[in-house]
Amino acid sequence: MIGVPGCGRQSCPECARSLPQLCATGHHSGIGQDGFFAPYATIDQRGAALVPQGITPAIAAAATDAVLTAYHAVVRRAEVRPHETVFIFGLGGLGFNGMQVCKAIGARVIVSDVREERLDAAREFGVDDIVPVGKDIQEFVREKGLEGSIDTTIDFVGVPQTFGDAQAIVRAGGKMVCVGTLAAENTIQMKTGIRKRLSILFSYGGQIEDLREALALIAKGDLKPQVENGKLEDFPRWLKDLCDGKVKARVALTCEHLTH
Repeated sequence: MIGVPGCGRQSCPECARSLPQLCATGHHSGIGQDGFFAPYATIDQRGAALVPQGITPAIAAAATDAVLTAYHAVVRRAEVRPHETVFIFGLGGLGFNGMQVCKAIGARVIVSDVREERLDAAREFGVDDIVPVGKDIQEFVREKGLEGSIDTTIDFVGVPQTFGDAQAIVRAGGKMVCVGTLAAENTIQMKTGIRKRLSILFSYGGQIEDLREALALIAKGDLKPQVENGKLEDFPRWLKDLCDGKVKARVALTCEHLTH
């Protein structure tokens, strides 16, 4: 299920354009309104998606956010194609799934992160183009002969360093997709953007169809979300771990009496 189905009215300028996540009148569970940290929740039937056999509730739960958002950014906004080269900034809960979606499409993927363990995890998933921790990204691109060949950058971090690097390394006529929001403001280099005719796109959430397609990828084994499991009653501890940077990707909290 997805808790942001929009109002669904054809008179709604957002829902009529298949942008329910931007609907101003629909219920947005978990985004400023009460969400799903409860044994049961009620949603509009338009927000229900069939979970394929073999996918656990924990994985399905993560798919409605960390997978859905990454899938929408890669497929709907970046419109990544098999022959393209994509540079991904950040391999957290969203970025790691975005990396897998790009690989499932057949694109070449280059990744960067400040945590060595995340880069090691990317290697285990078959990614060969990895920027070493601490390495200057623009220098890495030059040394690898990648100048002019990066079609799209997808920034799951969103700080001045990654935003600036994206403008520098993406090819002329390329796309920059912004997903991460760690910084409230970033700077566009106007001369660079205009001379390279860059397209700077922003991505937010996704639609029910994105969720269905993402679940299909998971069912096929092409996408393996990283999810830690916990109990709903331990929510305060998990929240502290998240604030302390101890959570690698996503955590699914389940009610003990519903798992038996």
